[in-house]
Amino acid sequence: MIYNIRHLTAYSYDRAVASARLVLRVTPREEDGQRTVAYALHISPEPMSIDTERDFYGNTVNVVTIDTEHTELSIEAVSTVELTHQAALPLEGEPWEEVSDAVLLSRDLTGSAPVHFMFASPRIELSPDVTGYARESFKPGRGILEASRDLMKRIRKDFDYKPETTDINTPLVEAFKQRQGVCQDFAHIMIAGMRGLGLPAAYVSGYIRTIPPPGEKRLEGADATHAWVSVWCGTSGWLGFDPTNAIDVGNDHIALAVGRDFSDVSPVFGVFVGSGGTELDVEVDVVPVVPAAPEPRAAKA
Repeated sequence: MIYNIRHLTAYSYDRAVASARLVLRVTPREEDGQRTVAYALHISPEPMSIDTERDFYGNTVNVVTIDTEHTELSIEAVSTVELTHQAALPLEGEPWEEVSDAVLLSRDLTGSAPVHFMFASPRIELSPDVTGYARESFKPGRGILEASRDLMKRIRKDFDYKPETTDINTPLVEAFKQRQGVCQDFAHIMIAGMRGLGLPAAYVSGYIRTIPPPGEKRLEGADATHAWVSVWCGTSGWLGFDPTNAIDVGNDHIALAVGRDFSDVSPVFGVFVGSGGTELDVEVDVVPVVPAAPEPRAAKA
């Protein structure tokens, strides 16, 4: 599957900003099953410099310095991405306890090593209540794939998708207690539950192709970035699970960045020198180059 993607982030300021320094993670990842065919980054006002590097987890990072006074800032990332993920595995997987034990025996310390994704992180605290919730899916001896899918589906069933009820700073335990939130909250909750059981789980930011209800036209620019969970499944490697939509990650999901939680993968992060209020507008378009046949679901971004 090939997609054309446009990701626009626009800021407007009440008063002129003297300068800004930004860290961007808006470049699609290069990984198995995902290849970037074309990519361009357009920023206005024109930056003094753009330095491109890789972070510890293998994400492309653009460090942008703007020294021009401005009242508006526009960041537009345009890409063409090809996805060739294999069909979801119908297997149960090896027992989850064996997966947990295998991590402790691993000596791998590279950025993709499962050991980095086992513990609490800046936005994911380990809670007995969340661990207990996850444990209902991870019965003794149950396969890691089967248990992960069960937890993903329970989150989809038990939690309401309500964008107005949480924001970027809402603690995980609060979202868990109120049983509502957005994709970021659901991913954090699933990760916290699995880590509480000693299982490695990573946070993935990216895009998802949304499919409108039957008879309705897809709204361009109405989508947003998405979030899901990547679980280390032992001999099966890292596999993706989307608790917002209760589906395995496949050729509808385009990965931008991987980290321990949202703090590692924020698409736009930085500081500006100025005062006054700020307004933010984000638009994301994910358009198939060759439209696929409609599927009987509407994915949530």
